[in-house]
Amino acid sequence: MTRSGQVKLKPGDTVGILGGGQLGRMLAMAAARLGLRCQVFSPDPDSPAFDVVLNATCAEYADVEALELFANDVDVITYEFENVPAAAAMVLDARRPVLPNRKILETTQDRLAEKDFVKRLGIGTADYADVCSASSLQTAISRIGLPAVIKTRRFGYDGKGQAIIRAADDIDRIWTELGTRSAILEAYVPFEREVSVIAARSADGHIECFDVTENEHRDHILKISRAPAAIPAELAEQARSIAAGIADALDYVGVLAVEMFVLAGDGPKILVNEIAPRVHNSGHWTLDGASISQFEQHIRAIAGWPLGKPVRHGHVTMTNLIGDEINDYVQWLTVPGATVHLYGKGSPRPGRKMGHVTQVD
Repeated sequence: MTRSGQVKLKPGDTVGILGGGQLGRMLAMAAARLGLRCQVFSPDPDSPAFDVVLNATCAEYADVEALELFANDVDVITYEFENVPAAAAMVLDARRPVLPNRKILETTQDRLAEKDFVKRLGIGTADYADVCSASSLQTAISRIGLPAVIKTRRFGYDGKGQAIIRAADDIDRIWTELGTRSAILEAYVPFEREVSVIAARSADGHIECFDVTENEHRDHILKISRAPAAIPAELAEQARSIAAGIADALDYVGVLAVEMFVLAGDGPKILVNEIAPRVHNSGHWTLDGASISQFEQHIRAIAGWPLGKPVRHGHVTMTNLIGDEINDYVQWLTVPGATVHLYGKGSPRPGRKMGHVTQVD
């Protein structure tokens, strides 16, 4: 094993996973099938990933001693969420390879830095502006126009930390309610559909992309993903090329997701919305709908093993079970051809992803 990211694990070695949610759980299950052990680090004692690993560390990310002990017990470290505290990542990186590289988080944790990065690659995004006060928000609106979307630069997901601004809205009130001094205003995109590409990249630069996925959101939360997306083949190839270009530019090792808007009009075109430096909800269909899942692909990449060539088994639909919808799991178990995944979480609450169902036609 080297410090350059050229990790070479063997069966029986241990992968450390930061974060104990359902993504960490599914990563650990994929690793186990390949004969690799996992240890999960999470501050939440009820982490569902704890249920599927032999060893777990329940401690705060600011607990340096716990981080050091965790690093000593594993051979490589990865993460299931992108908001890993920078100080924790630095402590771990000094002791074990952290993949994807922690410096990538400096780009993807900040929406403005991420947009600037994508723009420098010559890839299209919605028009945007940095916002740090109510007056700068007014200036940004004057340039970008309305409607527009205001987002916190950091720590936003599933619609949290953002709001749509329309012409009749009280700008000062919206800025106050956002509760930040660091935001980004994005032009509202009249998209035809939302799609994503799940891409895997190995340390030697080999890239494999899954089929483009079409995503349907409800209340800003992903509800349904369908693969392949209903877009022309040349547009799908363009989307995969964009994702591959981003992975190369980041010198990425592992799986990442690139969320995109498809615009109608004079020839459809693609704008990048966000980059997720991890396995992603819109890639859950790969668990049952492809020859290799996004989770196994990620484990292979960070272990220094060859990536698989994903082969889709048919037209695949993934439906998230959100909040109280988990109570209908018995009905889903009776649907022919449906595969039910329950995350082992506690009580359901509105907006909480509790499981998903995959159907392959």
